[in-house]
Amino acid sequence: MGFLDNTSITVDAILTKKGRELLARGQDEFRITKFALADDEIDYNLWDTSHPNGSNYYGAVIENMPLLEAFVDENQLMRYKLTTLPKETNKLPILELPSPSLTFNGAGQIQAITPNTRNGVDTSYTFVLQNASIANITPAGIGGGGNAGAIRRRVAGGRGGVLQEDFDLMPKGRGATTPVFLNEGERKRSITVTAKSVNLISRSITSLTSTNVTVVGNQSGAQFTLPITVKADPSKL
Repeated sequence: MGFLDNTSITVDAILTKKGRELLARGQDEFRITKFALADDEIDYNLWDTSHPNGSNYYGAVIENMPLLEAFVDENQLMRYKLTTLPKETNKLPILELPSPSLTFNGAGQIQAITPNTRNGVDTSYTFVLQNASIANITPAGIGGGGNAGAIRRRVAGGRGGVLQEDFDLMPKGRGATTPVFLNEGERKRSITVTAKSVNLISRSITSLTSTNVTVVGNQSGAQFTLPITVKADPSKL
């Protein structure tokens, strides 16, 4: 990690391995269609309303802080993304969950995740289970048949890949303003579900393992990361 000289405007683009592959093929596949903004470097406690030179200098310290150099680990960079909200918004939406973390004591246990959005309204949420090898995630109240929406499945490539499911239950043209980024390894073993509430079901594993479920409000953009721990199956010890 390094810092950029902020005496001049700099655009520092670092491509991921997938981006380099698309660019190298030269078939017009590499197209930037979306981007995100973040304020990871900003410490808003440095906004000084008592500055002796007046309001023009309240943010002088913040404006002169060095910027982080770009790198491709999405879990370390751009963790605090900016969101798009209506102009009349007075309070930022906050995602609330009944528990700050979930622990499963063995295989086959079910726990529900039902978010609530404070200072906002979300008709659906996107749930990203980052490691589907230790648990499964399904929309709550959806069984066989019924109007479950479009379900797309694909087997992740490479040895040891797992089935990835994308439950597309959200109306088209609407989505979270705060996207979730996973690296290539995480994407291959993740499950993404869009629903109002989900059930998390622990799998049988040989050792205690942890992962995260990222929950994003599809209308508000509010986000919460829920730590998940699954203990080893006693029958496999």
